[in-house]
Order: sequence, then structure tokens, then C-alpha cells
Amino acid sequence: MLDALTLLTGPASAHALAAALLIALLVDHVLGEPPARLHPVVWMGHYLSWAGRRVQRVAWQPSSMETAAAAVPYPKDFKVFWLAAIYWIAGATGCLIAVEAWQRMVMQLPAWLAALLLGLLLKPLLAWTMLKSEVRAVDAALGQSLEVGRERLSRLVSRDVSALSDAQVRESAIESLAENLNDSVVAPIFWFVLLGLPGAALYRFANTADAMWGYQGVYKGQNWQWAGKWAARVDDVLSWLPARLTALLLVLASRARWRTVCREAVKTPSPNSGWPMATMALALDIRLGKPGVYVLNPAGRQPTRVDTARAIIYAEKVTIAFAFMALTALVLRSVALS
Repeated sequence: MLDALTLLTGPASAHALAAALLIALLVDHVLGEPPARLHPVVWMGHYLSWAGRRVQRVAWQPSSMETAAAAVPYPKDFKVFWLAAIYWIAGATGCLIAVEAWQRMVMQLPAWLAALLLGLLLKPLLAWTMLKSEVRAVDAALGQSLEVGRERLSRLVSRDVSALSDAQVRESAIESLAENLNDSVVAPIFWFVLLGLPGAALYRFANTADAMWGYQGVYKGQNWQWAGKWAARVDDVLSWLPARLTALLLVLASRARWRTVCREAVKTPSPNSGWPMATMALALDIRLGKPGVYVLNPAGRQPTRVDTARAIIYAEKVTIAFAFMALTALVLRSVALS
């Protein structure tokens, strides 16, 4: 990693990184996601799925009666915690070695070619166009029927959607837009600016691991109470500052008040996801929540189709603003080092 960071300290390298970010955003806008067989995040998911199955072989599993109970007394399971941590570290290390080797090789090429190749690999670590399209697809599906809307939402969120109302489906879609604005746009760019391609790749690995392992208790018949703690905590650390930057940019793009955001954001179980979600709720003056878990901006009204469109506009403003900030930081680094 130190060798890779050394390659990022020259002005030419900073220019290449800035150009790579522009290329990645342009490719995302024009072409969207690459095929699954060529997608690095899909590869990460395959590894985590394989490792997760091995972790679950030794994880304590509650009985069906315990699972149905309101509160399950999960025993401390340090063995499965450390086993999951070892698999996580092995996967992250392999990812870093591969991406660092690619970046080291690419940075030896002419600047224009280095920027192109870095941008093409950075693109799959960002997913703004896909996120926007999926949220719009949920809204369009609701126009057909509630059942179709629920089915489409199930591709976007991990929660049970079978009993959600029309308004709750929209709430969930807008929540996912706000949360993933950080996870799929702001945070990867943030770590790319700081640590180059390895930084963005490490963040996406951590975020994917949290999405697949970071559940509290039993999820789809598997016990992640201790097996997912490492993945969840690492993602919390890496997402802490980007999540608050996302919220701040949403405040600047809307009429939300930061003091109110700070009060609402802490209502969610996650230390990070509440920040962009609460800010979006306040910006739109709508109520967002997860039944039985939390309610953000409880005085707000139920979201409508217009609110989904407005939420996408706010998210787009944040994407453009943060991309400009990232490019400015890279250019200033280049000027300072020249």
C-alpha cells in the first residue's frame, strides 16, 4: 500500500486521478454498469457468499421457536466472530493486492492511458446511474400496482416488503436512495481521492460485506449476530465521515436545517445511514421510517410520486457538487506538488 501511495504523490499522478474520476462518471452516465461477469463488486460478492457459507457452518443457530420469539438470547460467539474477521481480512487483502498491482502498473503508462484505465476500473465502484434508475423503476412499478411496486422494491432493499403500503414502498425507495447516495457515490469517491483506486476498492469491499453479513440476529435462516459484527463495524468506521458529508451537502442543496438533522439522524440503529436519510426526509418534508424500528421527521407527510422525483434531483445535486469538490482537491494537490 505504501508503494501505491508513493505513486499518488506527484502532480502528474494527481492529474491522472482527476481525469480518471471524470472518465468514471462519464462512463457511468452513458453506459451504466458493466456485465456481471466483469463487475469487481460482483466478484467481491461471490467471495463473500462463499466465505459466509463457511462461517455459518460453525455459527450458533437458534431453534425455530427461539427465532419466532420476540427476543432471542444470542450467546457470545467469539469463535465465529474471529473466523468471519479472518475471512474478511483475507478477502480485503486479496482485493487490495490486486488493485494496488493494477494501479502501480497503470501509473507507469502515459498519463492519458493511465487515466483511461483507472477510470474504467473506478467506474464499477460507483453506481449513481443504476441507483437512480432503480428508484425510478420502483415508482413506475407502483403506477401499475402495489404488488408490482413491492416486487420491484425487493430488488433494492433487504427488508420484508410483503406488508408495505403504497406510501411505505415510496418511503423505502427514497430511504435507499439517500443511504446509497453515500454508499455508492460519495464514500467511494471520498476514499478514491484519499488513497486512489485501492481506497475506493477497499471501501466497496467493506460496504458489500456489511450488506451481506452485517445483520443483527437471524436473516434468511442464518445467524449473523456475531458473524457479521466485524463487517458491520469496519463499514461504520469507513462510512462515518462520508455519511456526514453527504448529509451536509443535502442540507446545502435544500432547506433542511443542520440542527434538526443532527437530532433526527441518531434515531436509526446505524450510526451512519440516519444522516443522509434524515436529511432527505427534512429536505422533502416527508416522513421516512422502518415499521417498528424508527421514524424520521414524524411530523412530515407521506411521500408522493413528486417526492421521489424531488429526492432524485437533490441526490443529483449532491453527486455533482461532491464530484466537483473531489476534482478540485485532486487539482489542488497537483498544483501544490508541482
